[in-house]
Amino acid sequence: MHLGLDLSDAGAHPAAWRTVGSEARRLFDPERLVELVETAQRGALDFVLLDDAFALQPSRDTTLRGRLDAVLVAARLAPRSRGIGLVATVDTTHTEPFHVSKAIQTVDHASGGRAAWQVGWSTTDEVAAAFGRKPAQSEADAVAEADEAVEIVRRLWDSWEDDAEIRDVATHRFVDRSKLHYVDHDGIHFAVKGPSITPRSPQGQPPVVVRAQSPASLALAARHADVVRIRATSQSDAAARRAEVRAAAAEAGRDPGSLRVLVDALVVLGPDEASAQARLDLLQSLEGTRWETGSFAHVGTARGLAQLVQDWTETGAADGFTLRPASLHTDVAQIVDEVVPRLRAGGLFRSAYPGTTFRDTLNLRRPANRFSAAIA
Repeated sequence: MHLGLDLSDAGAHPAAWRTVGSEARRLFDPERLVELVETAQRGALDFVLLDDAFALQPSRDTTLRGRLDAVLVAARLAPRSRGIGLVATVDTTHTEPFHVSKAIQTVDHASGGRAAWQVGWSTTDEVAAAFGRKPAQSEADAVAEADEAVEIVRRLWDSWEDDAEIRDVATHRFVDRSKLHYVDHDGIHFAVKGPSITPRSPQGQPPVVVRAQSPASLALAARHADVVRIRATSQSDAAARRAEVRAAAAEAGRDPGSLRVLVDALVVLGPDEASAQARLDLLQSLEGTRWETGSFAHVGTARGLAQLVQDWTETGAADGFTLRPASLHTDVAQIVDEVVPRLRAGGLFRSAYPGTTFRDTLNLRRPANRFSAAIA
């Protein structure tokens, strides 16, 4: 099974920053995230996720507003972490594919092969106005642009062959230019010649993460994703959605076994169900409105969450979960210290990372370079 943690904001609940112990003064302190990542990797969790967007969180002034740049934070975390995957969200609507490719590849180099890219896109007037280059797009147009951007990024990641750097002092040759390739993409939204300025990174292709929450994003995930995030309200709903993702991947000509389908799950933990519910009630009262997660929520004990994770993964309803702690300062430590040990005791979860890269953790092979494979 695969388990990741969403470390965005103060937690998944918008009122989390207002609770006792939330360390509100440190919300934009990267060292707070270093500490959270250290806790997550103590549990050998697959990855931490850093969300990002070009607009303030859509809520009232009482809600936490603002974020640090996800890729830059991932770059800071890279040399200060071991084993764990670093998933950064980058918007394709207002970021050029060339910039995305070298940013994620740089984090992959800095981390020794633990970077991943969660594909984002924008459809609001607010974000469009922040850049002033083009009007807001429909979801269909934004996802189509994202689809093309992912293809370009993947080509740029391959534009240096693995052995392109020869570093031959005697002949004064640093690279073998025959092993640098133009991507020569001329599409609907982008025209990119390449090659990249960044050598191919340890994973070759850092994993691509896509949230499949609509027909358009499902199609994008089926064509390009290594990790697919889905929302589900029940075990049977998750099984149906996972089957839909895998069928769409097969229709796109891919091996469904090459995708990891993870369910988003809000987590509110307590020593008993009543205590967990009281925590959620407090968060709801602080926010003043009922908060809808849009996906499954576990409000209960660590034992109950461990059993749920086991049931859903063993029955094939999911390959794992993206756990979204309601309050990072409370729930992350409980997940690592109380949920993970129960899974390990049942022989269901690792006690150490299986390799050095995020692909190793996901049990995904390192892909061959498309250009060198074509020449061969």
